[in-house]
Amino acid sequence: MALHTYEAAAEERLPGPVWDFFAGGSGTESMLTAGREALDRVRLRPRCLVDVSRCDPGTDLLGARLAAPLAVAPMAYHQLAHPEGEVATARGAGEAGALLTVSMFASRTLEDIAAAASGPLWLQLYWLRRREVMRDLIRRAEAAGFRALVLTVDAPRVAYRPRDAANGFAVPPGVRAVNLSTEVMAASHGSRAGESALARHSREQFDASITWEDLAWLREVTSLPVVLKGVLTGEDAELAVKHGVSGLIVSNHGGRQLDFARSAPECLTEVVDAVGGSCPVILDGAIRHGADLAKALCMGADAVMLGRPALWGLAHSGDAGVAGVLRLLIDQFEEVMALMGAPTVADFGRSGIAYPVCGRLPS
Repeated sequence: MALHTYEAAAEERLPGPVWDFFAGGSGTESMLTAGREALDRVRLRPRCLVDVSRCDPGTDLLGARLAAPLAVAPMAYHQLAHPEGEVATARGAGEAGALLTVSMFASRTLEDIAAAASGPLWLQLYWLRRREVMRDLIRRAEAAGFRALVLTVDAPRVAYRPRDAANGFAVPPGVRAVNLSTEVMAASHGSRAGESALARHSREQFDASITWEDLAWLREVTSLPVVLKGVLTGEDAELAVKHGVSGLIVSNHGGRQLDFARSAPECLTEVVDAVGGSCPVILDGAIRHGADLAKALCMGADAVMLGRPALWGLAHSGDAGVAGVLRLLIDQFEEVMALMGAPTVADFGRSGIAYPVCGRLPS
């Protein structure tokens, strides 16, 4: 089944405001297409007469073995797409051999998600004003077997998203962020005309005062690796390494935060060069084909994260849909490996691309 078939089915099945919440962007929504346009400008340079009788798309990421350099990005409230929510997503990701990053605003408990998972799990965090809430969530994640923490750093507040504002979007009854107290999450359920409840919630609960120095507290309260999501500059990548971060996710939040920013693919080589191999770098955003995995690897990424398409698969057919979407990309990637003359993930390098997003072949 083609990816666009999953997308069309999801749009047809989901209520309009829910679809807009998943599909929409911030401001003018210019960033919804920027990443895709950037990846489309990258062209592959295949090599010939290489033994590709056996191609192995497998890789290791922070100690976890994956079927391919592919992970599911953190996204909130999977029960908006399917009654089983993140439990179904975990089953599908595990079946495909992919990593799942669970949002702190998941609609199923961390324990239930972990019980359903056969693949590795990471937990995503926003920095809340109440650190004890974060600490308790981290303790539960550790006990449940989660392998890393992902701190989202590009959202000191939720940006203005016109579709959500027009819909007065709020999390509907019957769905909630069950891993956090009703007190902490109350604002996300209060619908008001012309306003996003999630934006209002972020202004109330997110701590916009944190700096690089605050990462020391997070590293003190957990033994898990800390990965930063939302880094788009070499300067911040260097600071992240200096402050002991274990990985970086180059991401523009699916076009839902800063409008008119550089897209994640355009920033990837800058971040990779800045860290100089000292930690894994993951590209998040605009992944729609197995060839995108190859392009990201050539630009220096260690893996990619898949966002909205995983929710399309979930809405289409639960865990089977999630697994189907992930397997589709992995199958496409394996074909690209054979046709590129790159039988292993390690065989991809910058000589494998031309006309990259930065306008020149990176040195």
